[in-house]
Amino acid sequence: MRVKGIAVALVTLYALSGCAQKQVDALDISATAVTSSRVESREVPQYSKVIALANGSAEIIDSLGLKSILIGRDIASTEPALESIPVVTSGHQVVPEKIIALEPDLVIIDSSVGPSQAVATLQSAGIKVVQIEEVWTVAGISKKVVEVASLLGVTATGRKLATLIDSTIDSASQKVMGSPRVLFLYLRGGNSIYLVGGAGSGADSLLQSIGAIDVGASADSQAFTPLTAESLLAMKPDVILVMTKGLASVGGVNGLIELPGVAQTPAGKNSRIISVDDSLLLSFGARTPSLLTKLADALNEVQK
Repeated sequence: MRVKGIAVALVTLYALSGCAQKQVDALDISATAVTSSRVESREVPQYSKVIALANGSAEIIDSLGLKSILIGRDIASTEPALESIPVVTSGHQVVPEKIIALEPDLVIIDSSVGPSQAVATLQSAGIKVVQIEEVWTVAGISKKVVEVASLLGVTATGRKLATLIDSTIDSASQKVMGSPRVLFLYLRGGNSIYLVGGAGSGADSLLQSIGAIDVGASADSQAFTPLTAESLLAMKPDVILVMTKGLASVGGVNGLIELPGVAQTPAGKNSRIISVDDSLLLSFGARTPSLLTKLADALNEVQK
């Protein structure tokens, strides 16, 4: 009888342990889940071999109907439609040799593209390099589209795409249920980087446009600040928003909930986690209107 009792106890313990180790999944928005706002260009661009390294610029060129002039992109431009375009960066760093070998007549950058010595090398090689403005808000997307289109000499097409994007944003930015309190976390577990997104992170603009409350932006005027248990408890997020690779780097939802303070938040207690493809979340390009719809749907889903 005693042996039988021990056996039952072991089975029970195993079952409880199994439950404790059960993997919880986030509600994920992948790059293939969204679509791009797109137009066709009847204008002839003034460049025929373009390398787009500025955030979202390759995506915009494709959406202008000018994918044929793209000969290189940055590693963050992972839209499925761009798979055939060579990546000419190592990580997020410019590799001058790769770019020079392609003999582009234009390279588009923004202030995040570097290192500066690599950019200078391109210019020394006689390659035209133009820096456009970085955009980290939903409202700035159409302006970026017009800037890229004007640079390429297809201004009318750019205005057409910008108008389409603005109208799609208006219709896509549906109000989510109950103005949920959302916290954006930037995670890189391999490097022990755990940051809270605040005002200017980019996620604040996305969330505001669909009627959600970015609690990080409400609490801090800096774009990113270190994650602490105290700050999490004070913000009380209903939902946590992360990038897909960032979530994987901490061991998924189970690993995220083990970070200091997360388990004590409403989001942690209810495993309300939304992950978005890394290249998609802050691209602020032609896919963003579709992303807004998917994000609103996801927020409504996790609150059920």
